[in-house]
Amino acid sequence: MANRLSKIVTRTGDDGTTGLSSGERIGKNRSRVAAMGDVDELNSAIGVLLCEPLTQAVREALTGIQHDLFDLGGELSLPGHTLVGETQVLRLDRLIEHFNSGLPPLREFVLPGGTRAAALAHVARTVCRRAERTLAALGAEESLQPQLLQYLNRLSDLLFVLARACNREGGNGDVLWQQGRNRG
Repeated sequence: MANRLSKIVTRTGDDGTTGLSSGERIGKNRSRVAAMGDVDELNSAIGVLLCEPLTQAVREALTGIQHDLFDLGGELSLPGHTLVGETQVLRLDRLIEHFNSGLPPLREFVLPGGTRAAALAHVARTVCRRAERTLAALGAEESLQPQLLQYLNRLSDLLFVLARACNREGGNGDVLWQQGRNRG
């Protein structure tokens, strides 16, 4: 395998532009670059979550997701190239079903928290929702494969379910919202 990054400091971005995989240079303030950055941040948030003690099933799911997110970022970096498709979206659907099947039904809204792993899954979920909004904004400007938004939408649902599963695995229940708790 050839070296992909033999030189890290190039100074080519000093003028406020960045290079896409096509070789085209665009402004770092463009929606495409914002979407790429949010997807990268999401991948990093999942990387932090992976530093926690997790079940093997959760660890494998998150590791697969990191690879998908790199593909998604690659697709954003090379307009017109397709790396994320229906297969990845359907895999997330199956993971949601699998992890949700062992959880009790929800009767209240859940607050982010409980175990550290659950809290980190909630942080990743909120970063995922932001990435989804950024991608939707890009989709309003340019044509995108519909599976990109579908993937992020399903992923945020999966991260919510994984947060609940982490709390259950850690011996904690869900942290439930108590409407009006501090009204006096």
